[in-house]
Amino acid sequence: MAYATNKADIDDAIYALRLRLKILDLIRKAKSGHTAGSLSCIDFIYILYKHILQINQKYIHDPNRDRYIQSKGHAVEALYIVLSEMGYFDPQLLDTYLGFCSDFIGHVTKKVPGIEQSTGSLGHGLSLGAGIALSGQLNSQSYRVFVLLGDGEMTEGSVWEAALFSAHYKLSNLIAVVDRNRLQITDTTDILMKTEPLADKFTSFGWHVVEIDGHDITQLKTSLGSPPSYKDKPTVILMNTIKGSGISYMENDITWHHKVPTDEEYNLAVNEIKTKIQLMRA
Repeated sequence: MAYATNKADIDDAIYALRLRLKILDLIRKAKSGHTAGSLSCIDFIYILYKHILQINQKYIHDPNRDRYIQSKGHAVEALYIVLSEMGYFDPQLLDTYLGFCSDFIGHVTKKVPGIEQSTGSLGHGLSLGAGIALSGQLNSQSYRVFVLLGDGEMTEGSVWEAALFSAHYKLSNLIAVVDRNRLQITDTTDILMKTEPLADKFTSFGWHVVEIDGHDITQLKTSLGSPPSYKDKPTVILMNTIKGSGISYMENDITWHHKVPTDEEYNLAVNEIKTKIQLMRA
């Protein structure tokens, strides 16, 4: 669940809680979606677009804009909701989600305004981000590139090839963020294929490593908003999260990887979120 201590961050945490219900609304209407994985990264995506990314929506293809690549493409519901809230497109377009011939499909697609690259085949987003970051350095451009990866896709060899490449070319304008919720579609990441200790692995590859609580709004703002700590290294933020975060009966439950809430479950979620918001305002 999103949480914070100062008023500005509490306001953002409350907003992020409300976004969780919008994710459920989207999934319920379409009768399909990646529920729990979207909830584990919604705080990050919201803070990134609200406070961090330097993008002029009136000139969306500005060559100096910051870039965001969502390698974890199946958590598209979180991204669609944030983009609609930030004004990248009319929220009513989400009524077509998963509909016949709709641009709003079940994985990240660049047909949707505000999305840089289509993803969904796991393990390729970091390579895309590394190439874009290298291009920026070669052309003396100041933009930053953020890439969100799921911890499950850290088993892909292409991720580590990109990690090696990024360190070799000193891509200090590249920030990888790992949604470390420790669950995949059928079991825990440790059981399916252990990738820990991730911090040691990235350090050995030549990266600057930061570990945070991915639901702490203050930590998200600080880690994402800070200038690169090293001028000759890429940065990875290992974001410890909870799959299904914010809705207690979904948290750390693998059955919610791709599941639609019933009316009863939805009402439970609504009441729980409302209660949490009231407590945060108290």
